[in-house]
Amino acid sequence: MYELEPDEASIVDVVKDFVDRTVKPVARDLEHANTYPEKLIEQMKQLGIFGLAIPEPWGDARVSVPCYAAVTEELARGWMSLAGAMGGHTVVAKLLLEHGTDEQKDGYLPRMATGEIRATMALTEPGGGSDLQAMRTTARRDGDHYVVNGSKTWITNARHSRLVALLCRTDPAAQPAHRGISILLVEPGPGFAVSRDLPKLGYKGVESCELSFDDFRVPATALLGPEEGRGFAQMMRGLEIGRIQVASRALGVGRAALEDSLRYAQERESFGKPIWQHQSISNYLADMATTLSAARQLVIHAARRYESGARSDLEAGMAKLFASEAAMKIALDAVRIHGGYGYSTEFDVERYFRDAPLMIVGEGTNEIQRNVITRELVKRHPVRS
Repeated sequence: MYELEPDEASIVDVVKDFVDRTVKPVARDLEHANTYPEKLIEQMKQLGIFGLAIPEPWGDARVSVPCYAAVTEELARGWMSLAGAMGGHTVVAKLLLEHGTDEQKDGYLPRMATGEIRATMALTEPGGGSDLQAMRTTARRDGDHYVVNGSKTWITNARHSRLVALLCRTDPAAQPAHRGISILLVEPGPGFAVSRDLPKLGYKGVESCELSFDDFRVPATALLGPEEGRGFAQMMRGLEIGRIQVASRALGVGRAALEDSLRYAQERESFGKPIWQHQSISNYLADMATTLSAARQLVIHAARRYESGARSDLEAGMAKLFASEAAMKIALDAVRIHGGYGYSTEFDVERYFRDAPLMIVGEGTNEIQRNVITRELVKRHPVRS
C-alpha cells in the first residue's frame, strides 16, 4: 500500500471512516437526484480535507503527496464526485505555493485551507479541448487592470468556487504561443458569468459549467507570480498533481467496484454454489484485483516522485493513463459479475460504470497522456551520436 507514517495513516483512517459511515449511506440518492452534497462538503471542511496540500503558516495539516493520493482514493471509493470537489482546489493551492507572490499566498491560502474559499482552475475552451496553446481567451492590460474576454468549458465547481485560476493569453502575438500565456487569479464579479451547467453521463452532484468573460476587469495584482508569460509552464507543473489526483480517483472507483463484486460473488448463488466458485467469475475477480494493485503502484510511484520535487509528468501521465483505463475495465467487469442487477440503479455498480469514463477524458485525455509519456521518454533517453 502507501506505507505512510503513523500520523498520515491516521488521517487516511479518519477519511475512510467518514466514507463508510457518512458518504456511502447517502451517495446513491444524492447521485441519482444530481444534488449538490452541501452537508458532505461541510464535513470535509471540518476534517481539514481542503487544506491537505497547504503547509504552515497558512494551514495546519499539509500531508505528503502519497497521503493525499490515499485520501483521494478513499473519497472516490465512497463517491467520486466528492474527490472531484477538492481536485482543482488542490491544483490551485500548489500553483500559489510554487508561484504566487507573498501577498497572494497570505490572501488566499489560509482561507483555502479551511475551505472558506474553494478554488478551481479554468483551462479548457469550447473549441480547444486539450490543445491549451490554441486558447482564445485574452487578458488585455489596461492601466492597473486586465480586461478579460473569452469562454471556458467543463469547469468543475464553477458555481461554488470563489477563486478561479484562469489560463489566458496576455500576449496574443507571442511566439512561440505558450510564451504569451499567463494565469490570473480571479474572483467572480461583473463581466464573469457562469452560463450553464453541462449535462453529464456520470460525475453527478458536483457541477461542471461553461464560463464566459465579457470585458471582465481584474486588478493587475491578479497575475500569478511576478511576470507575464509563465502561465503555460506553471499550469503544466500543476497538472502533474492534478493527474495524480485523477488517477487516485480512478483507484477509488475501481476499488469500490471490486469490493462490491467480491461481496456479491460470495452472497449470490447459482447452480448450488456461490458464483465466485464458477471459473468465469473467479477469473474476473482475479484480473480486477491484479489490475487494481498494478494501478496503485503506478500512482504511488508518481506521488513519491512528485513529493521529491522532481519533474513527474512522465510518471503522472503513466499513472493517470493506466489507472483510468483500469477503472473502466474493472467497472465493466463488476457489471458482468452482477448480471442483470449490475444494470439496475438499485446497485452502485452502474454508477461506477458511469463515473469511470471521466478519468479517461479528464485532466488531459488518455490520447494526450500517451503523447506526454512518449515525449518525456525521448527527452530522458536521447540517442547519443
